[in-house]
Amino acid sequence: MEKILAKIGIEALNKMQIATQKSILEHPNTLLLSPTGSGKTLAFLLPLLQILKPVENQIQAIILVPTRELALQIESVWKSIGSGHKISAFYGGHSMEVEVNSLKNPPALLVGTPGRIADHYTRHTIDSKQVKTIIFDEFDKSLEMGFHEQMQFILERLPKLKKYIFVSATQGISLPSFLNIDSINTIDFINDGQRNQGLALRYVKTNNKIKSLNILLGQISQTPTLIFCNQRDEVEEVANLLTKNGINCGVFHGKIEQIDREKALIRFRNGSVRYLVSTDLAARGLDIPEVENVIHYSMPFHEQEFVHRNGRTARMNASGVAYFFLEEGQRTPQYIAQLPEELALDQSPKAVTKESWTTLYFSGGKKDKINKIDIVGFCLQKGGIEKEALGKIEVQDFASYVAIATPQVPLFLKNIKDQKIKGKKLKIEVAR
Repeated sequence: MEKILAKIGIEALNKMQIATQKSILEHPNTLLLSPTGSGKTLAFLLPLLQILKPVENQIQAIILVPTRELALQIESVWKSIGSGHKISAFYGGHSMEVEVNSLKNPPALLVGTPGRIADHYTRHTIDSKQVKTIIFDEFDKSLEMGFHEQMQFILERLPKLKKYIFVSATQGISLPSFLNIDSINTIDFINDGQRNQGLALRYVKTNNKIKSLNILLGQISQTPTLIFCNQRDEVEEVANLLTKNGINCGVFHGKIEQIDREKALIRFRNGSVRYLVSTDLAARGLDIPEVENVIHYSMPFHEQEFVHRNGRTARMNASGVAYFFLEEGQRTPQYIAQLPEELALDQSPKAVTKESWTTLYFSGGKKDKINKIDIVGFCLQKGGIEKEALGKIEVQDFASYVAIATPQVPLFLKNIKDQKIKGKKLKIEVAR
C-alpha cells in the first residue's frame, strides 16, 4: 500500500478512505456518502486490489457511472495504481469495435455507463457470469438521469453477485426496490467537520452581470475557474459574450457532442483554457484540476447543487472562494442563511491575461502504439522545444492532445512539418 500511495503521490489515506476500505472488505454491502473532492474514487478502488483474483479471461467487477467523463477518470486512476489487472471503459461515443475487441481478452474490471453496458448485453458481447462485485459510483446521479431500467437489466445478468457498493456525494438517497438488498453498512462523511473548511463565500452587487463577471475575472486570482449557469442556453450566451470581450473560455453542457466536451476538459486540465463555463454537469464526477474560484453566474435552484458546485474548490484541506452575484432587489436563496461578505468590484478593471499554453492535436493514440514517452521524445528531439515548454499530455485511443508553451508553437509546427512519429506521419495542429 505504501508503494501504491507513493506512486500516485499521496502520503496517507484519509479517515474516509480507511473506513471505506474496511467496510468494503468486511461487509457484503456498503453505502459511501462523502462530499465531492474527498477522494471517493481511490476509496473504493483500493479494496479491489484484495478482492480481484489473479485469473485471466474473466470480468470480476463492474463499476456503473452516469457519465463517460467519470468512466475515463476511474480508468485513469486505476491505471495509475499499477495493479496489473486490466480495466476497460465503455461509454457512448466510444468505438464499439474497440470495446468488443477489448473483450477478447476480458478485463478484470469493467467501468461504464449503464446504457452502454446494457447495449453490450443485448449484443451478447459480454460474459459476466463470474462478476461478484458491482459498484455504483455517483449512484444518485444515475437515478436522476433515468438509468433505472438499464441498471436493473444489467443486475439480472449477474447471477453470482456477492458485493454491492454504492457511492454518492448526496445524503438522503433511497435504494430502488429492484436491488433486493436487506442490509447495508453506511459510511457517512457528508457532515464531516473537514468538508469545505477552507471555503470562503463572497457576493458581488451588480446591475449588469456579464459586465461584472468580466471585471471579477480580472480582479480575482487568474487561476482555473469554474463559472456555473443553470441552463445550457445561458452557458452558450455567457461564453459567447466572454469571447467577444477577448476572454478565452471553454463550454461544457449535456447538449454538446461528447468529443467536444472531452476537448473542453482536456484544454481546461492542461491550462490552455483558464475558464470553463458549465451547467451543473461539471459540479461532480469529472477529472478536472482543483480550482481556486467557483463563480455562480446563476444561483442554483436547490442547496444540493450549490454544495456540489462549491465542492469543486477548497478540496482536501485546500482553500478556495465561491462568488455569486446579487442584483438590486434580488433575494438570496433560502439555503443561504446569512449574507456573506461583499466583494467590491474595482473601479479600474484589470485585463484578463492570456493563457501560457496551447493545446495541439495529434491524429494518433494508443491503438496506433503511441504513448506519452513517444510523444515527449518527438516533441523535444524533432520539435526542437525545451522540456519546460512541454506541458500535460493526454493519449486517447486514436488521438493525443499535447500542451505546448504558446510562444513555442509556431517554431514547433515548422520543425515537425515533414517528421514522423514511430514511422507514422500524423496530422498535428492546434486543437479547436
